[in-house]
Order: sequence, then structure tokens, then C-alpha cells
Amino acid sequence: MGGTEAIRRGADGRGGLGNVVSGIVVAIGFALFLGGFVWGALVYRPYTVPTDSMMPTVRPGDRLLAQRIDGGEVRRGDVVVFTDSTWSDLPMVKRVVGVGGDTVKCCGAGGELTVNGTPLDEPYADTSRPDSGLAMPPGQAPPPGTPFEVTVPEGNLFLLGDRRAASLDSRSHLQEAGQGTVPRSAVSARVDALAWPSMGMLERPRTYAALPGGTSGHGPLRLQVAAVVAGAVLVVLGAAYGPLVRLRGRGRRERAGAA
Repeated sequence: MGGTEAIRRGADGRGGLGNVVSGIVVAIGFALFLGGFVWGALVYRPYTVPTDSMMPTVRPGDRLLAQRIDGGEVRRGDVVVFTDSTWSDLPMVKRVVGVGGDTVKCCGAGGELTVNGTPLDEPYADTSRPDSGLAMPPGQAPPPGTPFEVTVPEGNLFLLGDRRAASLDSRSHLQEAGQGTVPRSAVSARVDALAWPSMGMLERPRTYAALPGGTSGHGPLRLQVAAVVAGAVLVVLGAAYGPLVRLRGRGRRERAGAA
């Protein structure tokens, strides 16, 4: 009886049911912690923005987390990473404004961009002129408000930078085949969050929600972060069990000896 009780209680903090449970908690914690990181590495890729064409949404040097997706998953309003040989041999970051079948036009009665005749409310966009005092690349970016009208071919995307006066985007390629649009297959990832120096999820613009197809949802990043945090907490709590039990037992023995 006494032996069974000793095993169950683990009087010196080095055995017993409590330490078995502690070991299980630590194992689960490690699984969650490492699993969250591995899952994140499989689903997301880091990307550093080299230019200011997406200001103020993202700034030069910002570190992004972009979810690896198929181009067929792209919706209006998404900020995507893509590579198109007509534009550049390097990955670029732009916002999807129109998808196959859409008519994208500048400008509406109030000077706003329209998609299928619906004016877009774009609080994320910087439509200031080049004389605003901000640096801009030399050359080809059309001034904000320059008229155009494009019907996007099926399977293609019309892409714009949020800083309209400094972005070499679909407007700069209107005279080429496809009127500046790129195939969905050129997209390799969708930006889901800012990672550095600021941190936060990249919200989907509400102005696109009422259009057919709506907007895309966020990826599993929040769940992955939760798994990593929960795993770390479980590891710390499980690892602390043994020392706490030993400390408590030592205190009891000292009090008993003093008595």
C-alpha cells in the first residue's frame, strides 16, 4: 500500500503519476510548437518588398508572409506575389483589381476607379500626384486619373500598385497583348500578413465584397501562431512541474524537521 502511494505521489518529485503527466504535456507542447513552425513553412513564404509602389499598405523593406496558393484562388482586392516575363524576371507585389470578364475603367464621375460600372472606395490607395514630395521611379508610371478602359481576358488579372503615381503596373502595359493583364498562373502567393517591422494581418478591402465572387479569406496563419504559442506554454509548464514538486517537498521536510 505504502509503495503504491509513493509511486502515485512521487515524494521526491522524480517519479509518480504527476511526472508522467508532466512528460506527456511537454511532448504535446513540443509537437504543437514544432508542428506550428513546420506547417507555417509549408504554407507560407517570406517576401521583402523592394519598392514603394504598394505604399501606404506596405513600405520598402517590409517583410511579408505570403500564402502559397494556386492562381485560381485569387479574388479581387488580394495583394499577390507574381512573376511575369513581360513585366520583369523578378517577383512583384501588386493588388488585384479585376479578374477575367471584368471591365476596369478610369475614371468614374467622381474620379474613382470602377469595376463593371461599380465605383471603388479605395482608402488603401495613394492617389497623390508625383509633386507630393515623395520619391518615385523615373519613367513610365502613368499619373493617377489617366483615362483607360480594359476588359480583362478570362483567366487573367488586372493589377495595380496602391501608390498609383509610382507603380509600374497593368496601366504601363496597356498597349501590349492582354492590355496589361497577367495570367492567373503567374501568381505564386497571396500576401496574408506583415511580419516586420510592423506585425498584423492584411485586411481585405470591403469595396470588393459586394462584387461577384466576393473577397478571399485569410489563411491558417492565426491558427499556426496559436499552435506555436500554446506549445511553448505547455513545454514551460510541463518542464516546471518537477522542480516545483521538489521545492514543495523540501519545504515540507524543513517544516517537519523544525517541528
